[in-house]
Amino acid sequence: MKKLFIIRHGETEFNRLNIVQGSGVDTDLNDLGMQQAEAFYKYYRHHPFEHVFTSTLKRSNQSVAAFIENGIPHTRLAELNEISWGDFEGKQQTPEQKAMYWEMIYKWNEGDLHAKIPNGESPFEMQQRQKRALKMILNQPESEILICMHGRAMKSFLCLLLNQPLTQMEQFQHRNLCLYEVHIDTEECHLKRANDVTHLLHLM
Repeated sequence: MKKLFIIRHGETEFNRLNIVQGSGVDTDLNDLGMQQAEAFYKYYRHHPFEHVFTSTLKRSNQSVAAFIENGIPHTRLAELNEISWGDFEGKQQTPEQKAMYWEMIYKWNEGDLHAKIPNGESPFEMQQRQKRALKMILNQPESEILICMHGRAMKSFLCLLLNQPLTQMEQFQHRNLCLYEVHIDTEECHLKRANDVTHLLHLM
């Protein structure tokens, strides 16, 4: 049995301002994001995590820094990075861009998984790299694994884990520093918790 504890990174200032990040924007956690990271650590500091996996982006690493500083083995994987939002990255969305975004989500939901923002990445391309990350994670000998990644990437990764088509991504809701828990046995994966923010209740 492997237990995967998958979290989204804490809040960044770009999150607060509704500016698109993606894999090409490497922002830091803001003050609230640091408080969220601290709250998660305090709540789970006694959990026997044996390995921490993060993307290569700062906001992911900062969210679990306290676990890493305590000596838990840590691996950074670019395959866990956020989807590339291409020309949208680093910009506040105009009404036209917001319309394009929702049109893209509609296309993905309808099965056009190769559609992407100009100069960006499609869900199909993102999940292909995630398959490499998942293989590496599952090949680790450890059983209790903490993974910190990103919103859209998390949706795709959960579809991959739970053998759901990418057209079902939107069923996996998320908030900053939310938790999904997935157990993997020899036959299948089981979703135990979804979008859990119990550890953040005092910050809400």
